[in-house]
Amino acid sequence: MQPISFARSFLSKGLSKSVGKASVASAVLQPAILIGVLGCAISVNAQAAVGASTNNDNPTNGLQLISLNADEIADENDADNLSNIADMLDVADEPDDSIDSVPDESALTDDADDIDTEIPAEVAQVSLNAISPETLKTFVAVVDLVRRQYVDAVNDEELFSNAMSGMLTKLDSHAEFLDAEAYENLRAFTEGDVGDIGIKVNYQPEAGYWVVTEVIDDSPADKKGIAVGDYLHQVDEFKLDEGRQVNDVEQILTGIAGTQVDIITSKAGRRKHTTTLQRNNSHPQIVETKLVDGIAIVKLPAFQNNSREKLLEGLINLNAPISGILLDMRDNPGGVLTSAVSVASLFMDDTDVVQVQARQNKSRVLSTQGDAILKPLPLVVLQNRYSASAAEVLASSLQAQKRATIIGEVSYGKGSVQSVIPLNDEQAVKLTVANYMTAAGKQIDEIGVEPDVTLSGSENTWEQKALELVKARALDSGIRFVRKNATKE
Repeated sequence: MQPISFARSFLSKGLSKSVGKASVASAVLQPAILIGVLGCAISVNAQAAVGASTNNDNPTNGLQLISLNADEIADENDADNLSNIADMLDVADEPDDSIDSVPDESALTDDADDIDTEIPAEVAQVSLNAISPETLKTFVAVVDLVRRQYVDAVNDEELFSNAMSGMLTKLDSHAEFLDAEAYENLRAFTEGDVGDIGIKVNYQPEAGYWVVTEVIDDSPADKKGIAVGDYLHQVDEFKLDEGRQVNDVEQILTGIAGTQVDIITSKAGRRKHTTTLQRNNSHPQIVETKLVDGIAIVKLPAFQNNSREKLLEGLINLNAPISGILLDMRDNPGGVLTSAVSVASLFMDDTDVVQVQARQNKSRVLSTQGDAILKPLPLVVLQNRYSASAAEVLASSLQAQKRATIIGEVSYGKGSVQSVIPLNDEQAVKLTVANYMTAAGKQIDEIGVEPDVTLSGSENTWEQKALELVKARALDSGIRFVRKNATKE
């Protein structure tokens, strides 16, 4: 049986151009081999990603900054140069540090100049034309054994789905096979969704365990048989004991909609077992903005396509002069990488933000674009141990340029890039394809971002401490956001 091969974009075609200072090397396409197993040919079709909104739909086309004492309005083209950040990467589908993007039809070309045909040394001895007959024989034998001997009747489709999931999750905790619901949630995340598995838990001292107190009907947990009263022992690598806080457990269970999490549970007095769940109980995230003594406090819960626009809209709606900004990225799990770059571009100009390092050892550097319209405002960033991925990219770049003071605790330390590769309309594979580092080349993965000012104790007091730090550096005369059409009335 002949294999079905196709080429896919390495980080999406979005990393295929160099524009200005944002030197992004040509995307490297790698062949992927899919082989028909047990007589079933696998059909592979790339699906075009949901495109980014055009500039005509950009809600910030009509925004600009003016000084309270300004007599004239700046040139109308100055304020929104950043809306073309996606053009920097030439994307129809946004790269994403947790989902990256879906390659479009151009990723299926067989141009020899675009395809990396070098076989890694560690697999060079394996023929690309066939899987080892012994491996296939063993696989078929295991499937047959499960069909005949397992205590419950099993569905073949579920068996093969589990086999694919197991293959991917053994690679690393971020690689996974996506069913229709998870795939749709990952695509929806770029527009604003974070998800959980649909349970509530509390620590019960009399039992000595964390206990499930609520299961949402038809949630991922409910579908997998998790019930009220079950003990929750571990979430991914995090073991749960009396030292954890409710907020800790909630944040561990929560993440980007469509991603998966492993939980270890048990019925009281029974054997523990592991269940893999996808965070398909999704809910939109809101960029919250408030004004306290002239300081704008912006709560940025995740990085979606519209994060920059939502941040600016929040500042406009304050309808007051702003003398400093407190950017709260606590519990931010990351998201769309270019969104973090576009937010960084509000505060810094002509600055490298992040390095993306692929297996080919060719580093790609993403840089800020356009005018840094928030550059005059002093900035403090608040983070905690659940601030991850794109949130760490933004914090590390602001810290390296001494553009902001980072306050809180060491961040999570998630520094890998995943790409979502569609198999058909309803299924996809999420695969780790690169690592990213700070613009200076420092590793983030499993290290995190060290704060400039460390905070401990109850997080309820952290906002006030960060606010005091911004106030000490606040401008004497604030800056106000207005809409362009409002200045002409």
